[in-house]
Amino acid sequence: MSKIIMVIEDDTDIRETITYALKEEGYEVIASEDARILKNLLHHNPDLILLDNWLSDWKSDAAGHQLSAQIKSDPATSHIPVIIISAVSNIEEIAASGKADSYLRKPFDLNDLLGVVAKYIIKK
Repeated sequence: MSKIIMVIEDDTDIRETITYALKEEGYEVIASEDARILKNLLHHNPDLILLDNWLSDWKSDAAGHQLSAQIKSDPATSHIPVIIISAVSNIEEIAASGKADSYLRKPFDLNDLLGVVAKYIIKK
C-alpha cells in the first residue's frame, strides 16, 4: 500500500507539479486548492501534509501555519508530519510558529521537495 500525501496549494501549476512528481515516486496524492479538505482529515488519514502558508481562497483569517498548529495540537492528528510551503523570507520562523515538522521555500527544486518528503515518510 502506498503512502498518502495531502497537498494543499492554491496555485494550480504548483499543485499539479507537486502532485505529478509525488505520483511518479509512487505516492498516493490527495490534492486540494484550499484547506476545507482538512475538515475530513481523519477520513483521508494522510501520512504527510504539504501545506501552502498563504491560501488565497481560505475564507478565514487562518494561514497555513495556523492550520498546522491546529493539526499538531490535536492528539488525533499530531502524529501527521506537516511541511509548510511558502515564498516568504521568514518561512523558518513561520513553520516553527505553526509547529510544522519542516518547511519548503518557493521556488523549490523538485529534488528538494522529494528529499524533504522522504525525510518524513517511508514508502512501502
